Amino acid sequence: MSLFKTGYVFLTKKSNLLIFIMAIGVFGILNTEMGVIGILPAIAEHFHVSISKAGWLVSLFALVVAVSGPTMPLLFSGINRKKVMLLVLGVFILGNIVSIFTSNFTILLIARIIPAFFHPIYCSLAFTVAASSVSKEEAPKAVSKVFIGVSAGMVVGVPIASFIASAVSFEMAMAFFAIVNAIVFIATLLFVPSMPVKERLSSGAQLSVLKKSITWLSIVTVILLNSAVFGVYSYFAEYLKTVTNMSSNTISLMLFIFGGANIIGNIVAGKLLTKNANKLVASFPFVLGIVYILLFLFGQFTLPMAFITLFWGILGGIGGNINQYWIISAAPEAPDFANGLFISSCNVGTTIGAAVGGLFISEMGTPYVVFVGILSLILSLVTILLRNYIYSPTKQPSIKASTCLSS
Repeated sequence: MSLFKTGYVFLTKKSNLLIFIMAIGVFGILNTEMGVIGILPAIAEHFHVSISKAGWLVSLFALVVAVSGPTMPLLFSGINRKKVMLLVLGVFILGNIVSIFTSNFTILLIARIIPAFFHPIYCSLAFTVAASSVSKEEAPKAVSKVFIGVSAGMVVGVPIASFIASAVSFEMAMAFFAIVNAIVFIATLLFVPSMPVKERLSSGAQLSVLKKSITWLSIVTVILLNSAVFGVYSYFAEYLKTVTNMSSNTISLMLFIFGGANIIGNIVAGKLLTKNANKLVASFPFVLGIVYILLFLFGQFTLPMAFITLFWGILGGIGGNINQYWIISAAPEAPDFANGLFISSCNVGTTIGAAVGGLFISEMGTPYVVFVGILSLILSLVTILLRNYIYSPTKQPSIKASTCLSS
């Protein structure tokens, strides 16, 4: 019995280390993508370009990720996962190094775009590897831990990069991205075991999931849910400035609150998804909708906004996990491809949400940006209920099935 317990503890520690490396890995990848937001003014000044042109580093990166999301994981699905992860991390390190030393904006743009093609590969593998390293019941919790790295990369990386750029230099901020990716590269090389793909699904078999209506219902749902969150969050700083009348320092504090709450939401989501996933997904639009109504009614008051931001951040973290689960549970037979679809759908949702949010602001005013979130939530509820009606919970495939087939 003691030998069994010893073996169990060893396997648990091994899976926890693997999940931790995956979490830090996606933090490095997302930090490279989103951290640039915090140093756009420094980039514009350094390369003598307009702030809108510097913004291409963000918009083109996201566009490439959206396009390559479904295809790149598919192309690399038959190669040893450790080798693929090392390849992706290596590409990001080289891109970051070029970004540090180049004085040409076009070269900087190319150094950003090339890694963007490989972005979906690592994130897709991170979710799949984390889920397959634990039992079926613990899979959502494992994925939620990886999502902590996603949230940290998207939210925490921005102020860190901004601080380094203002305190030291633009080059050191870019070096920070390279150092994080290099640390993960070394950790992967030393501690991640070789993970050859025993049974590679053909491209046709993986693409066949697109023939299922449940896949498309899930994709549309994820686009709408991500639009609901980021269509409003993209203009959160502007909302706090013009509606709540907060100072720049207070706005930074609120953004940190949102980011910290986002991480809490990831932890909570893992536990909730293991209990009753379909119920959680169906109730999500209602709960977030209430938060947006409160945001609209009490957005001009500082103290209520602090509490609203806290709950909104938690729900944002839960929403990211819901999105990943919703697509992977719709296409368990092709997990890498499904995770690629998830990444692509999220980027499409963010793009649409931000565009419509900007339209609402220009036509109606900043307070009305919350209507983008509410409208997206209403539409998402339709697709969620439709999927739950057509595909009863007893017929829903498990996440574990999605990971075993490609392990």
